[in-house]
Amino acid sequence: QVQLSESGGGFVQAGDSLRLACVSSGFSFSSYALGWFRQAPGKDREFVAAISASSINTYYADSVKGRSRISRDNAKKTVYLRIDNLKPEDTAVYYCASKRALSDTYVIRDQNSYRNWGQGTRVTVSS
Repeated sequence: QVQLSESGGGFVQAGDSLRLACVSSGFSFSSYALGWFRQAPGKDREFVAAISASSINTYYADSVKGRSRISRDNAKKTVYLRIDNLKPEDTAVYYCASKRALSDTYVIRDQNSYRNWGQGTRVTVSS
């Protein structure tokens, strides 16, 4: 059974940093592309960051580019998302997702391409 479980969310102040983690089980983690998405109150879910199976390639949304980093530890079957200099507009529920990739260099930004999702972790950034 495929499972993705996010953690690390919470209530933080603007300017703080946060590292989210997503632990996986039930699939061959090292063969999967991974992504982070978020859904703010009253808004659609949006792409945040993605990483290829090999970790060679990463991609970031403009909203977090330059102040975030996605990484993965295949031995721990865990993907991380660190965001620095948090802003109130980063307030959202953050989800991780996985998809078996045809190539270990593929980065997948389209949420409709992802098959497996976690339950989300809430991040609230106060000004």
